[in-house]
Amino acid sequence: MTARIVDSRYRERIAADVTGIVWFRGANVFSGYLRTSRRRGGAPDGWFVTGDLGRFDQEGFLYIEGRVSRFSKVGGEMVPHGTVEQKIIEVYQIEEGEVPKIVVVGVPDSTKGEAIVLLTSIAINGDDLRERLFQAGLPNLWIPKIIRRVEEIPLLGSGKTDFRGCQRLAIEVAK
Repeated sequence: MTARIVDSRYRERIAADVTGIVWFRGANVFSGYLRTSRRRGGAPDGWFVTGDLGRFDQEGFLYIEGRVSRFSKVGGEMVPHGTVEQKIIEVYQIEEGEVPKIVVVGVPDSTKGEAIVLLTSIAINGDDLRERLFQAGLPNLWIPKIIRRVEEIPLLGSGKTDFRGCQRLAIEVAK
């Protein structure tokens, strides 16, 4: 099995320790996945485009940091929403339950492409959030610029987070 990290915009290989799209190639990649990947504009030469955002550490371990569908491009840099959410959960010691208390989404921004929005059903102060995330080592571009308290995070009938509903709500509150 071979893996590489590829820039999402230019589809060029980038440094392994930079977050990008994970591509795999090897005998254990099912041919049906390759056909599906090619139909979706996938990679050539037997590479499977996973749709996962990831990076390798210095020891060669792969870290999956989110999905392409759950990231924003801020100032040309990919920001994985799931990674930002996890860091917020850690720094505030939020107990995860059946109902999510926070969701990170991106909204259009004329200066940087997208802005990161935190929807939260709990009280979180913006200055405190920025300080905690900065101290935790999160890049400045990844720190939510807009924080909006909502009564509840939108859910689908299945009980899972309604990311499209969250996106619509974030666009409304970002105006």
